[in-house]
Amino acid sequence: MKRMLPSFCLACALGVAIASGQAPQNPTDTTAPSYDMKAQALLDLQVVQKKCVDLAEAVPSDKLTWRPTPDARSFAEVFLHVAGERYGILSMMGATPPAGFKAREFEKSTTQKDRIIDELNQSWTFTDKTINGISNADFAKLLPKLGPQANEGDVVYILVADAHEHLGQLIAYARQNGIVPPWTVERQKKKAAAAGK
Repeated sequence: MKRMLPSFCLACALGVAIASGQAPQNPTDTTAPSYDMKAQALLDLQVVQKKCVDLAEAVPSDKLTWRPTPDARSFAEVFLHVAGERYGILSMMGATPPAGFKAREFEKSTTQKDRIIDELNQSWTFTDKTINGISNADFAKLLPKLGPQANEGDVVYILVADAHEHLGQLIAYARQNGIVPPWTVERQKKKAAAAGK
């Protein structure tokens, strides 16, 4: 059951994404889209990547095996889940994960900080290259195997949503362990410096 849950959640997310994108509320709207989904998705994913790496660097090595409950993922497992989901989700639209990538074993493959950060960076390079390799027109390319109205844009949307979900999880883990996220520390320093002027 535990292994089936992520697949079920992914299927539900895909269903919601597809259902919400089927028919516009105003079919006579001929204005151009308000933003470029490809550029926005890459920007969102890049922000999450930086925050994940910054947070991985801030977590003490002896805390990487910490988990909030015995049946929850550890810090290390969540970081690796973020990296592994990039391969898994993008493979839904035909991207090929690196040779040797074994999804079922990946999350438990290491608890070493340097390797975790390396895996995050490698999977980000894969993600950036894959999404940059899709034309804007291909975002509307149908993927019938995922559903009658599913398209490549839906897959990228799911990746963005998943990335933000796990970043939130990692922030909660950090806060529970008294670790202030590095970007919060930086903001606090700037605020203190501005107040001291």
